Amino acid sequence: MQGRRSAIRWRIGSWAQMEIVGADGPLDCYLKDINYKGLQISLKPQLPHDTYLKIKLLLAGEFSLDAEVWVVWQKTIDQVRIYGLYFSRIADSDKEKIYRYLHKHHPGQIKQRWWEEKTERIYPALTGIARVCPSGQGGGVMKDRRLFERIFAEFPVRFLDRNSGQEYEGTTFDVSAKGIGFIFKENLVPSTPLEMWIKIPDKGEPLYMRGEIAWSAMVDPQRYKLGVDLERADLMGISRCLRAGSAI
Repeated sequence: MQGRRSAIRWRIGSWAQMEIVGADGPLDCYLKDINYKGLQISLKPQLPHDTYLKIKLLLAGEFSLDAEVWVVWQKTIDQVRIYGLYFSRIADSDKEKIYRYLHKHHPGQIKQRWWEEKTERIYPALTGIARVCPSGQGGGVMKDRRLFERIFAEFPVRFLDRNSGQEYEGTTFDVSAKGIGFIFKENLVPSTPLEMWIKIPDKGEPLYMRGEIAWSAMVDPQRYKLGVDLERADLMGISRCLRAGSAI
């Protein structure tokens, strides 16, 4: 599929602690970068190459991750070993911890590399904009046969295809407590599992949701409407969308 790209590497440049399950005690390591697919670290002890390791990673002394990693590559510079580690197993809850760590300790990168640099490049007219049509004017809070009301709104959305590990950008056209509709330049097949972060202009954290593609429809040859069925109803999240849209 055109437009696919690897997950963004978040440049960290700070110390962390890594404990290898079965080894003696934690190791101080320098975390160079991280994303949802792996990390790059430097440390003095030698790690076995081309093998799986179960690790506990402590970020900023407060975010503890449990994962299984594959030692993909290593190189030595000035007697310091640098390793590329790939997550062969990591829980969704630990991916969320990575995001919360980034949002708390590296908010500038989140803003610049995720929302401004990427979303503005793909959807310049939608950056920082949310619109909810007034009721009775072809939009607003539309009552239909769904269990939850849908709100017509446009927010930048980042989403991760959990099957392929690829990240993408799109924009919502409606949201509800149990589903999201968004526009994307490519088609995604039904049942594709997604993790999503919706940028709501209310000065809060992006709204995190999980779900799977329920349907898709071509708008034109390079644009599709996609419907996502959420894993669980998020009434607090939809209230944020409603408040943010009403403030425009």
